[in-house]
Order: sequence, then structure tokens, then C-alpha cells
Amino acid sequence: MLVLGYVFALFIGLTLGMLGAGGSILTVPVFVYVLRFDPKLAVTMSLPVVGLTSLVGAISHWRAGNVNVRSVLSFGVVAMAAAFAGARASVFLAAGTQLFLLGVAMLTAAVLMLRDSFRTPRPMPATPGAGPDAGRASAAGERPRSGSPLALPLAGLFVGALTGIVGIGGGFIIVPALVLLAQLPMREAVGTSLTVITMNAAAGFAGQHRLRELPLDFLLVFGGVAMAGIIAGTWLARFLHQRTLKRAFAALLLVLAVLVLWQNRALP
Repeated sequence: MLVLGYVFALFIGLTLGMLGAGGSILTVPVFVYVLRFDPKLAVTMSLPVVGLTSLVGAISHWRAGNVNVRSVLSFGVVAMAAAFAGARASVFLAAGTQLFLLGVAMLTAAVLMLRDSFRTPRPMPATPGAGPDAGRASAAGERPRSGSPLALPLAGLFVGALTGIVGIGGGFIIVPALVLLAQLPMREAVGTSLTVITMNAAAGFAGQHRLRELPLDFLLVFGGVAMAGIIAGTWLARFLHQRTLKRAFAALLLVLAVLVLWQNRALP
């Protein structure tokens, strides 16, 4: 079972590197259903794995200029506070309730990924009479903002609380929120998302109650394998079709979400 757990660690990293979201949502189910850890301990264990794996990806995107600092501040700071509060509050939730919430999050992630994989990308409309200055303004990153200025912090509040309570990164929500609310291009949204996930996971980990029980030796190996996976996944993403990947991973999430929800249908 331990070897199978490490295989899943590699898969988690690969998926996170190839898609920029979703992979870390498998960490808690792997710890609980494959490696048989206590669910509450599994949530605590998942956060350093999610955070360190995302950090590797975030550094790579930072070097490529794909991290939007303004969005990190408006989204990430609120999310960190919510992640810490969610982790402190999680002690009052039964383990079955946490896993049920995780199943709902997995189901939501699968639906969002499937919908996104079937969506036709919209070409940027040309503005009549814009002239050459329009291209320079677009290249400089002057994008129109949409929606309420509170929308992004509110999304951060929700994602942060989810991170603290069920131990997931929340990239499946962060990436669409950054694209739709902050008007970031996809590659920049992925890099910014990984940065926010790193911050969330650190804050959520700081707020957990069972830090002394962590199997550190195991986590170092598991996290190391996942980090190797995200490096390989980031490289492979340049050669693989994103739509096909998203559909396959969404199908896997749907199956796992149904299993988790079925296992926890009767909340303790």
C-alpha cells in the first residue's frame, strides 16, 4: 500500500503541473482510503504536501512572469485568514462531515472541469480604429476589470475556509475566479493560483490542531515525489492536449467523489 501511495503522490504532482488545479484534491482521499490514515490527521497531513508541491510550481511560474502580484494580494491575504480560521474551526466538525464536504468539493471540481473542457475559447475582439496603441496597451497588461471589487476577496474567503476545513488547495475555484473576475490570461491565472494555494496551505497548516502527530519521514518522501511530479507535469503540459486531460481527470474525480459521498452518506 505504501508503494501505491507514492504512485498516487507522483500522479498528484503530475496532474497539478499539467492542469494547474485539481491534483491536490486527491491528497486526502489517498491518505484516508489508500494509506488508511485517520481522516482528521489526513487533512492536516495534506496541507504541507499541497503547499510545498504548489510552491515548486509557483516558483517556476514566477520566473516566467506568470504571477499577478495584485491578484495574489487581493485574493491570497483574505484566503490565508480564512484558511487559518477554517483549520481552527475544523476541530468542531466530525471526520465524516469533513469527508462529506470533501466529496462535494470533488464533485464541484469535476463539473467545473468538464464544463471548461467543452467550452470554446473566445477570440479577443478587435476594437475598430484602436490603432497600434491598442496592441501596446494589451501587451502592457492593461485589461478591463469586471464585476464587483469585492468578488475576488469573497472568493478568497470561501476557498480559504475550504482549504482549512478539508485540506485542499482549491485551484479548481481559484483559476476560474482569476480568469473571470480578475481578467487574467489562463497561464497567468495558473501561476497566481499556485501562489495562492501555497499561502492558503501554509495558513491552514498553522491553524491545525494535530501537528505533533504528523509522520514527518513519510511526508517528506510523499511530498518529494509529488514535487518531482509537478516539475515533470509542468514540462509535459507543453506537449499534451489540455481538453483531453481535463476530461479524463474530471471523469476520475466524478467516480472518486461518488465513492467518498457514498462512504460518508450518513454523517456521524
